[in-house]
Amino acid sequence: MNNWFECKVKYVKVDEVSGKEKKVSEPYLVDAMSFTEAEARIHKELEQMISGEFNVTNISKSNITELYPNDNGDRWFKAKVAFIDVDEASGKEKKSNNYMLAQANNVKQAYEFLEECLSDMLVPYEIPAVSESPIMDIFPFFSDEVNEEIPENLKPVSEIEPNDNEFE
Repeated sequence: MNNWFECKVKYVKVDEVSGKEKKVSEPYLVDAMSFTEAEARIHKELEQMISGEFNVTNISKSNITELYPNDNGDRWFKAKVAFIDVDEASGKEKKSNNYMLAQANNVKQAYEFLEECLSDMLVPYEIPAVSESPIMDIFPFFSDEVNEEIPENLKPVSEIEPNDNEFE
C-alpha cells in the first residue's frame, strides 16, 4: 500500500522559450511513510534535477489510491473512479470513490488507458471524471532504496532450516 504525499516546491526556473528566469511553484507526488520522510525524499530527488535553491512550501497527504504509468504518455491525468456495490440489506447501490492517476497525452487517451487497466476488475465501476493533473513528476518508493545488507549477527530467513533449533 502506497502513502502518497503531494509536495509543492518553489524555485527559479529558466523559461525554455524566452530564456528568462521566473519563480514557479510545482507539485510533485512522493511515496513515503510520513511527512518527514516525504520532505527528505523530495529534497533527495530534486537536488539531482534542480540547479540552484528550492524550497518545499507545502506537504499534504494525497487522496490518490493508484497509479497507472504509461511510457507513451507525457502528462498525468487524475481520474475519479466510482466502484459500485449493492447493499444486500436495502438493495440500494452504493458508490465508493477512488482517485487514480493515469499517464497519457490527452484526456481521451487517459480515459481509454484507464479503461484498459481496469478491464479485468470484477467489481462494477464507472469513471465520472478525468482531468489533467498539475503533478510534474512522481517518485515511488523502490525497495532497492532500502539497505538490504544483513548484519553479521543475523542470518537471512532463506538460510534457516525448518527444524533449526536455534530459536528454542
